[in-house]
Amino acid sequence: MPRRTATMLASTLMLIALLCAGVLIPVPYAEMSPGPTVNTLGEHGGAPVLQISGHKTYATSGHLNMTTVRVTSADYRMNLIEALYGWLAHDTKIVPHDTLYPDGKTEEQSTQENAEEFSQSQESAKVAALKELKIPVRSWVIVSTVVKDSPAEGRLHAGDVIKAVDGAAVDQPSDVAKLVTKHKPGQQVVFTVVPAKAQAAAEKANRTATKTEKVTITTATSHDTGAERAIVGISAGTDHTFPFSIDIKLADVGGPSAGLMFALGIYDKLTPGSLTGGTFVAGTGTIDDDGKVGPIGGIEMKTVGARDKGARFFLTPAENCAAAAKDTPSGLRLVKVSTIDDAIGALKDIRSGDTAALPKCSAKG
Repeated sequence: MPRRTATMLASTLMLIALLCAGVLIPVPYAEMSPGPTVNTLGEHGGAPVLQISGHKTYATSGHLNMTTVRVTSADYRMNLIEALYGWLAHDTKIVPHDTLYPDGKTEEQSTQENAEEFSQSQESAKVAALKELKIPVRSWVIVSTVVKDSPAEGRLHAGDVIKAVDGAAVDQPSDVAKLVTKHKPGQQVVFTVVPAKAQAAAEKANRTATKTEKVTITTATSHDTGAERAIVGISAGTDHTFPFSIDIKLADVGGPSAGLMFALGIYDKLTPGSLTGGTFVAGTGTIDDDGKVGPIGGIEMKTVGARDKGARFFLTPAENCAAAAKDTPSGLRLVKVSTIDDAIGALKDIRSGDTAALPKCSAKG
């Protein structure tokens, strides 16, 4: 066999071997890419995203699009070729698998967590929008979850309203942990609660539940933080009663990052005129009950997805500004926001065409 032919054959075989290795060798990475964007003012799946009844609403126009990120599943094992392609591609991002699924989190666990965060973001969006409109919302602290085989199992239940711990009134979910951890493991703590069934019955009858029960629980030891502390095995959250019905109809979306855009959509539908003036605005950001906007993950993918759909302006959480500004898609203007007030003010400027003073994102934040 001529030397040149042998060399070409050997090179070809080596290339085939490398390609096979690249396909067969798994690497501990996952891929993020732009996901769907949905106009909170419009329809999805043939039904309005925001459905409000029991209060006057107004016609609106334009777009207030929430944005998403598509990620590979927890069970998917990326190969070396896919990882290399993703690193070279502009509109995808390759990240360590543990970044998206820490501590061996399964696909089922991730889906459940995202669903819970999405549900909570909807509640906070409603509260933030109504507070901005000075519409009263009743709120209280509840038992969100009870850990299996914990001291609280069978004693407290999801939906129980926590009025006090050891006689001290509870106003925020964080108050519960603060009061419990004042104890040492093995000591007793007394919860004053309205049982979930009594609370549900009171809400159905449109009245305030007044009957409470005292539940005494012996604390256990937690080693999660490296130091022994007392726990009872619950997580606390906030529940609300709204003066009229607000439903957010959007399936197959998880996580808390749509909170800001939901809040703006609700605000727009409850106020005369169009918040955007017909402009295509997209954005992202968590939101709390007081209207504070928080950072999210995958900002670079969300700006790409928004611009591909036609967005001209992108409402960007202040803490994500530096990352977003490093590679802003052509034709998209980033607008820095820290609160719902900031966002409404920015939309007023966009609506009027006076955009020179819009808060900008820079590489420094």
